Amino acid sequence: MSLSLGLNESYINKIENGNHYPSMPVFFLICEYFDITPQEFFDTATASPQRTKELLAYTKGLNREQMEALLRVAKEFAKR
Repeated sequence: MSLSLGLNESYINKIENGNHYPSMPVFFLICEYFDITPQEFFDTATASPQRTKELLAYTKGLNREQMEALLRVAKEFAKR
């Protein structure tokens, strides 16, 4: 990942080990690399921000009846 971002090969490893903090420009590169926003990066309540974004994108083309059906399924899953 470090090399993909154009950084020293140990850069991300240093962040993971708590030995270094990324600059803001690098932080934005990391978010772009994972295709998430900074808000999604810090969202600890969402298990999978990328999947949530993907699911939301699919809902935009649904009609009202389909949305209601999807909502019922989501509510059922949330009970478990």
